[in-house]
Amino acid sequence: MADTAKLLKLVESDCTLTHAQLAAMTNMTEAEVDAAIKKLEEDKVILGYQAVVDWDRTQRENVTALIEVKVTPQRGDGFDRVAERIYQYDEVESVYLMSGAFDLTVIISGRTLKEVAQFVGDKLAPLEDVTGTATHFILHKYKENHLIFEKREEQDKEWIFV
Repeated sequence: MADTAKLLKLVESDCTLTHAQLAAMTNMTEAEVDAAIKKLEEDKVILGYQAVVDWDRTQRENVTALIEVKVTPQRGDGFDRVAERIYQYDEVESVYLMSGAFDLTVIISGRTLKEVAQFVGDKLAPLEDVTGTATHFILHKYKENHLIFEKREEQDKEWIFV
């Protein structure tokens, strides 16, 4: 249904839109939007709603890392069993099966580089089926989930001489 695809695109781009707004934008009635959203949630097409936060604009220290993981696939389960084991950790934000030189991409966040390094060294690398890791720290985010991280305005520094 074309209206459902359009509805999903709209919700994905801005989950704060009201059902009345979504109805107007999709040529559906508000009751149809309510029913469609409820069905999409029940069918696990819509998994949740999330805000994208620019943590650099807050006082919170935060570091994000992308970890390349090489694993030994298991007979019958392939990569699923090891991926499931990895995504159970609270630190893990995302896990993707990849093509190419490594098997899984794991994205995690922590307060410090040391915290991320400890996760890799203490929890991820020692897993039985993990044969290698390479950690890449994200230095600056420019765009995420179609949202552009705007540059911070440079504030004029105020110098006080005593």
